[in-house]
Amino acid sequence: MARQPMSRLPLDPENFIRKNTALETPAMVPEFKLWLATEYVPIWLATETWLEEQNVDPPYWAFCWPGGQAIARFLLDNPARVRGKAVIDFAAGSGVSSMAAARAGAASVIANDIDLLSLIAARLNAEANGLIVATSADDWLAGADAMPEADVVIAGDVCYEKEMSVRALAWLRGHANAGRLVLLGDPGRNYFSAQGLEELARYEIPTSLQLENRGMRETVVWRVLPLP
Repeated sequence: MARQPMSRLPLDPENFIRKNTALETPAMVPEFKLWLATEYVPIWLATETWLEEQNVDPPYWAFCWPGGQAIARFLLDNPARVRGKAVIDFAAGSGVSSMAAARAGAASVIANDIDLLSLIAARLNAEANGLIVATSADDWLAGADAMPEADVVIAGDVCYEKEMSVRALAWLRGHANAGRLVLLGDPGRNYFSAQGLEELARYEIPTSLQLENRGMRETVVWRVLPLP
């Protein structure tokens, strides 16, 4: 049984997203526009109290993190990796990687996140770019019964916490062992390990000093290799 998402929603989530973000072009994927936080909208400097009043969890979906951008750039530049295939995007956030898979010609794409507002944002982002992306709020780390069939598994920026990193990397390795193509985008997070991974591409991605404490993040797209 998949764990049900614990995220909260404002009364009118679509209007909340549009009101508190703006359609912006991510640095590495100028092909798209996404509903993102900027210095000019309230959610950029949202406090915990403000989020509580809005009945909203921390808005990670409102930022286009470098790991997701790297995966998106790689897929747009290498569409054969996903063309005609079933793709699932784990911890999809804004959905930028899902959108890239869809644009690259994937037969189907499912964006997954246990944050319900994230999934609504991902759907709005896809619609803003004339794309169709399905969504899933199941906890895919909970077990095989929560998992749809897939040919390709993608994930960006999932190594930000120790426990999450260990569980996510083990889960991704399981898919690689099952013969699926598994792509991981990571900008050198603290709990990332390159053991058993193959580098496919490397990008310098502009970031906000307020989010990353640096103006540029070297971000790598890795292929997760099956265990020998």
